[in-house]
Amino acid sequence: MPRKPRQPSSTGIYHVILRGIDQQILFRNDMDYQAFLRFLSEVKKSSPFILYSYCLMNNHVHLLVRETETPLSSFMRRITVKYALHFNMKYSRTGHVFQDRYKSENVEDERYFLTVYRYILRNPVKAGLCQEPADYRWSSYSELFQRDSWVDSGLPVRLLGPGGLLEFVCMRTDDECMDV
Repeated sequence: MPRKPRQPSSTGIYHVILRGIDQQILFRNDMDYQAFLRFLSEVKKSSPFILYSYCLMNNHVHLLVRETETPLSSFMRRITVKYALHFNMKYSRTGHVFQDRYKSENVEDERYFLTVYRYILRNPVKAGLCQEPADYRWSSYSELFQRDSWVDSGLPVRLLGPGGLLEFVCMRTDDECMDV
């Protein structure tokens, strides 16, 4: 049975999840995390899109992105192919690295945007990997207020203000978004 086409977001903003096939580990060491971030950055430069936040967990990835000139399917394909080639070559394996195609949900309003934003940055806390979002190394939390960051924090800062954004992200909640 053919899969249904994705419904486009009216805002162009999506919460995207990539999962390791059969829940397998995507990142075996720091070099794997760094490689994924490098590929994400490279694709962002060559196929422009806006990256609001990311979180790399050991067996899945969360991204909050906005399409600009490049459709979601195009830049996601480029990211996943680059990483899959890297992973398979590095670990002398063949076959799929990611389970199915990426999952995405439309983010249609500012309130849900902020909920997803916080959810992504708090994902390592929810998983019990750290006490606070600032303690997790493989998320965009550390990029929040860097001047020359490749992660765009303009919209969340505009919506909440710099201090309000930090307070909002650190707030403990039971937010539920598309989950793995």
